[in-house]
Amino acid sequence: MSSSSPSSSSSTLSDSGFEDELLCSPVRCGGHRCASYGQVCDYEDSETFIIQRLNQQQFLALNCLSRQPQITAEARSKLVSWLIAVRRQLSLSFESCCLAVNIMDRFLITTSVAADCFQLLGVTSLLIATKQVEVYSPRITQLLSLCCNSFSREQLCNLECLILLRLNFRLAAPTLAFFLDYFTSHFAGHQTGEFISAQNAHPHKEPSSAENKWRWLACKVCELSLADYTFNKYAPSVIAQCALILAKDLLKTQSVQNTENNTGASKMICFEEDAPHTCENPLLFQQCMEDLKLLLSLNQEAVQDVP
Repeated sequence: MSSSSPSSSSSTLSDSGFEDELLCSPVRCGGHRCASYGQVCDYEDSETFIIQRLNQQQFLALNCLSRQPQITAEARSKLVSWLIAVRRQLSLSFESCCLAVNIMDRFLITTSVAADCFQLLGVTSLLIATKQVEVYSPRITQLLSLCCNSFSREQLCNLECLILLRLNFRLAAPTLAFFLDYFTSHFAGHQTGEFISAQNAHPHKEPSSAENKWRWLACKVCELSLADYTFNKYAPSVIAQCALILAKDLLKTQSVQNTENNTGASKMICFEEDAPHTCENPLLFQQCMEDLKLLLSLNQEAVQDVP
């Protein structure tokens, strides 16, 4: 793989990467968030979760950089951080970003990638992921413009075909976003005392302020782990659980501080002591917790502005 200047020849593909008559990509349900409409698909009483947790081992990209002579952990971190920023700019779901990173990492196991083509691999993986998750995927010209038009449409489409072939079209990977969504949806009432009582009285009411903060912090922790190659060895279900526990601890600490500084002005967030924990390996779970704590200590500014 090597980069070249954009080709001037016209492509037979539409700007979305499909034939012209295919205007949008299907929404993947089965426990995933349909982010474009803000809806959550039915989990069918945790059956989907059990299946996805078993399947995640098949989609892990362990040591994906071990055979990459030109791609370093630092380069991967910069690219994933950039993809997270692109995801926000294009208003894409966190699921799309997580799936894109999984596709990229699994491709790195199969194929040596030149450093000057690494960004192209990132946006191509994002395009493939959005076709699986979003109602409408970004247009190719839009993605190429984010790369300063360093690559051509033909290069992107050719790489897209190569990725699909190397991965045998196996794209339905369980992601961090899936498990984060599952745990927050099923354990929210056990984590926030005021949230469960409000939901019982008003089942269609928006989550409480404390619940939103908990979800936001957990998502930020997951984003940080997504860009850190250290967490490439952990299953996404383990990272999601650890992120929720750390988010809970951060909120409890902040609540105590606010209460001490403003007596009577801030209400304590009531959490149960038992957090969601379904990891079969306690040692692995504890190691992931320690790594996440270290990651947070190095990125304190990322979790300061709680909404």
